[in-house]
Amino acid sequence: MALRREQRDGPTSSRWEGGTRKADLNTKRKKKVAEIYQALNSEPTDVAALRRMAISEGGLLTDEIRQKVWPKLLNVSTSDPPPVPGKNLREVSKDYQQVLLDVRRSLRRFPPGMPDEQREGLQEELIDIILFILERNPQLHYYQGYHDIVVTFLLVVGEKLATSLVEKLSTHHLRDFMDSTMDNTKHILNYLMPIIDQVNPELHDFMQSAEVGTIFALSWLITWFGHVLSDFRHVVRLYDFFLACHPLMPIYFAAVIVLYREQEVLDCDCDMASVHHLLSQIPQDLPYETLISRAGDLFVQFPPSELTREAAAQQQAERTAASTFKDFELASAQQRPDMVLRQRFRGLLRPEARTKDVLTKPRTNRFVKLAVMGLTVALGAAALAVVKSALEWAPKFPLQLFP
Repeated sequence: MALRREQRDGPTSSRWEGGTRKADLNTKRKKKVAEIYQALNSEPTDVAALRRMAISEGGLLTDEIRQKVWPKLLNVSTSDPPPVPGKNLREVSKDYQQVLLDVRRSLRRFPPGMPDEQREGLQEELIDIILFILERNPQLHYYQGYHDIVVTFLLVVGEKLATSLVEKLSTHHLRDFMDSTMDNTKHILNYLMPIIDQVNPELHDFMQSAEVGTIFALSWLITWFGHVLSDFRHVVRLYDFFLACHPLMPIYFAAVIVLYREQEVLDCDCDMASVHHLLSQIPQDLPYETLISRAGDLFVQFPPSELTREAAAQQQAERTAASTFKDFELASAQQRPDMVLRQRFRGLLRPEARTKDVLTKPRTNRFVKLAVMGLTVALGAAALAVVKSALEWAPKFPLQLFP
């Protein structure tokens, strides 16, 4: 009888526990929403708190909140919309034909089931936004994949606000990708292997032996993963994270994806074709919150300033995202992104972990401190971690970040 009672009570208990977990999640969500609006309504706006909310588990939760917070993260005034684009931009723009082709191929970036008329209207707006930003900023050069970033903002915040936000983003975070050559973009990709080498020398050496390079991560980087992820929820979650962080954070996120797939890579034939094929097919079921937490931790452990010498082939020739981001921060009240990450990282390392969690790097006998990387992604505390910024490091770089 006792056994039958246990069997009978099991499903009821399971449903009760499931209901409890759901109630806990709802409570946490409501608390986070309240904290976000409290930060928004502070005078002045508590941008540091907004960064923590954008980084912590779940990000900014809804598009309605993103419409309010993304402008704060980019220091864009919502009360000062950009001027209306001229009617003849399509006739005079040298980029129009390429933009048109790319936008026509962007059908899968729109929500499934969206009426054709609505989607076509948004595609027209997408073209106008891109051409308008390029016309106002002649130093910027269009690249294939730029439309993947713009369409994300368009779908979340609408045409007018998207224009302002993407223009700011294009002159700061995306500036390197919009140069006249790909030199700066390639140099950012050069940070990928040094990050992997710091964490997993065996994986690094295998990839070097395979001569796979870093081109598999190009579309990840220049579209902020918008081109390669099919679930829009995952895309905007990553945008929350990247907007709250240093411009190089996407390359750290690319590194943690490769590190997460370590066993798959090592099980490959050690040749360029096999490894490139594997890595260029990004899984859609990644543990995003865990990887976001880990990317933030790696950024704190191995900041760009420590990787510059390994990644740089030559000194910077002109202003790029890392240097303009300093100017951007100085002009942005209370915007110091990376202290949030640093605080969270310190919180994750318990005293015993600080002494135990040290590995010796095989080939060089150097010590590499590896954190227990927030694999407890119960990130209520998981975001006490990016707000003193990359900017705090930028003035101290022994070399400029980009050639």
